[in-house]
Order: sequence, then structure tokens, then C-alpha cells
Amino acid sequence: MKENINNQEMVLPTLYVAHNGKINLGSSNIEIKMEPLIKAVYLLFLQHPEGIVFKCLPDYRRELTRTYSDLKPLGLTKKAEQSIEDVTNPLHNSINEKCARIRSIIIKALGEDIASYYYIKGKRGEEKKIELPRNLVVWG
Repeated sequence: MKENINNQEMVLPTLYVAHNGKINLGSSNIEIKMEPLIKAVYLLFLQHPEGIVFKCLPDYRRELTRTYSDLKPLGLTKKAEQSIEDVTNPLHNSINEKCARIRSIIIKALGEDIASYYYIKGKRGEEKKIELPRNLVVWG
């Protein structure tokens, strides 16, 4: 898909998410590597194109736990469960830290120009979301 960015046409690469959670970009098959919890947060937001308000994160705790559990086939430890609790607690800064890490990883992989379509962003108190058109997301 072509987007008009700063009066230049730019092609946005397709994001491929494999059944095992592996994330690749475009025909060049660039793998986006993330720690399991960070990847689980990314996949959660990718599955919700409408966005998620951080104060509503406790409502997504079960879904995030399932996603994280799928990425950690040996099971979740108490520490992992606490990390999920922390990231879905809007009174903690954990979700902001995970989003900042995701942003950094995506910018490193794609460069500043088009990365903003691929990471989680939004105004304070409003929905945070990934702006990538969902026709460019392929779940495998």
C-alpha cells in the first residue's frame, strides 16, 4: 500500500505474524525481534485496530495472558504473571516502558519515515493504537 508522507509516496511493507508469534516485515522478510512480554503487548494492540485506552488495560489482562502464554510454551512463572499484572495496571509505568521499547525496535528496523505506522501511539487519555492499515497485516 502506498501512503503519501511529506508529499512523497512511500510503500508500507506488509507485516506478517506467524502462528508461533514470529513477526516479519515485507518481501525482504525482516524479522522484528522482541522479548515475549513486549511482543505480547504488541500483538494485543495489533489485534485491536480501534485502540485501547490505557486505563482500560485491566479489561485486556486475560487476553494478554493468553497471548503471552502462547509465546512462552513452557508456561508462565509467578514473575511472568506479575509482569502481566504490572503492564495492565494503569497506575504503573510498565505499559509506557513497553510501548517505548516497541517504538525503538520498530524505528531501528524501518527507519523514522514509516515506523510511525507500525508502533503504538496516541494522545494521553485517549486510545493508543497501531495505525498500520489492517489489510497490511497477515496472520499465519
